Amino acid sequence: MPLRNSPERYGAVSIVLHWLVAIVVYGMFALGLWMVTLSYYDGWYHKAPELHKSIGILLMLGLVFRVVWRFLSPPPKPLASYSRLTHISAVFVHIALYLLLFGILFSGYLISTADGKPISVFGLFEIPATLADAGSQADLAGNIHLWLAWTVVVLSVLHGLAAVKHHFIDKDVTLKRMLGKSSPDSGA
Repeated sequence: MPLRNSPERYGAVSIVLHWLVAIVVYGMFALGLWMVTLSYYDGWYHKAPELHKSIGILLMLGLVFRVVWRFLSPPPKPLASYSRLTHISAVFVHIALYLLLFGILFSGYLISTADGKPISVFGLFEIPATLADAGSQADLAGNIHLWLAWTVVVLSVLHGLAAVKHHFIDKDVTLKRMLGKSSPDSGA
């Protein structure tokens, strides 16, 4: 499988980025929901948020790379079987997912730096706090962070269901292209 996308299929880099981001986003969602249930005396009370922040910064870097990669290696052209509405919906959902994910990451940054302290990324490097207003910033950013996270989960589930619909009902290769198994030009 080639690294770059072609007009007919996704390349290895796009496929790996797609699934890696999906796994990390769902993992971060579960971690976030779990860590807010911890009591102060739980051993993970301080460790879980630090892990969440570190992974969040790496996710931000991965998303930036993913956006740059989309320009360096544009996605395959839409299948000929797609209606205009299907194509417009797919573009809208992809843009919405990117904007929501960046919104989640930015709001997470605002939560994490509300006290004026930098974010340590696994002790390897730090992201400085540039905006800090402990009380109101953390509360507002926290609410936004939660609502955006739920929105991403719901929208991504719908995105996945649309891919399943394409596979089982429309019987096209939409899902197979993102799994790297087939493309319209391969005859499979």
